[in-house]
Amino acid sequence: MNWRWDVVQMAWPVVFEGAKLTLVISALGILFGSIIGFLVGLIRSRRPDSLPLRLLFWLAGGYVELVRGTPFLVQLYLVNYGPYLLLGTNIPELTAGVIAISLNSGAYVAEIARGAIQSIDKGQMEAGRSLGLTYGQTMRHIILPQALRRALPPLANEFVTLIKESSVVSVLGIQETTFKGRMVGTTTFAPFEPMLVVTVYYLIMTGVTSQLVRLLERRMGRSDSH
Repeated sequence: MNWRWDVVQMAWPVVFEGAKLTLVISALGILFGSIIGFLVGLIRSRRPDSLPLRLLFWLAGGYVELVRGTPFLVQLYLVNYGPYLLLGTNIPELTAGVIAISLNSGAYVAEIARGAIQSIDKGQMEAGRSLGLTYGQTMRHIILPQALRRALPPLANEFVTLIKESSVVSVLGIQETTFKGRMVGTTTFAPFEPMLVVTVYYLIMTGVTSQLVRLLERRMGRSDSH
C-alpha cells in the first residue's frame, strides 16, 4: 500500500464540511445540555421537603444515573428509534443526534451545576432570606450568578469532550467529521490517509477550544484575586 497525496488533497475540503457540522452539533449539545443540566442540578442541590419536590429529586437522580450508567451509543439508538416504536413518529437523524447528545451532556452538566451551587457558602442563602427574599429570588440574584461563574471552566471542558464524542452520531448517517473521513476512504479504497486528515481536524478543534478554556480560567483567576 502506497501513500497517496491525492487522497489527502481530496479529503481536506470534504472533511472540513464535516468539521463544521461537528462544531454545530457540539455547540447545540452544550447549549441545550447546559439548560437541562442547570435545571436538574438545581433540583438535586436542595433537600426535598415535600412530596412533589421529592418526586422531582428522584426523577432527576434517575435521569443522571441512567445517562451516566449507559453508553452514549445506546442512548443514541434509543432516541433515534424510540419515537417510532412508541409513538409511530420518525424524527430526522440530525435532530435525534442533537437530542441524544444534549441529554447525555445534560446529565454531566447537572453534576457540575450541583457541585457549583453547593460550593456557595450557605450563609449567603441565609443572608438573602434574612433580607426578605424568597428562596427563588435568593437563588436567582445571589446564588446562581456565582455558581454559573464557578461552573464555566468545567462547562468549557465538557464542550471539548462533546466535540470528540459527537463522532458517534455518524452511525446514524450524519455527515460529521468522522463520517466524511470514512466516506473518502470508501470511495478511494484508501482508509488511512482520510483518517489522518480527520485526526488533524479534531486536534485543531479540541486544541483551539482547550486554549480558550485556559484563557478563560486565567481571566477568572485574575478577577477572583481582585
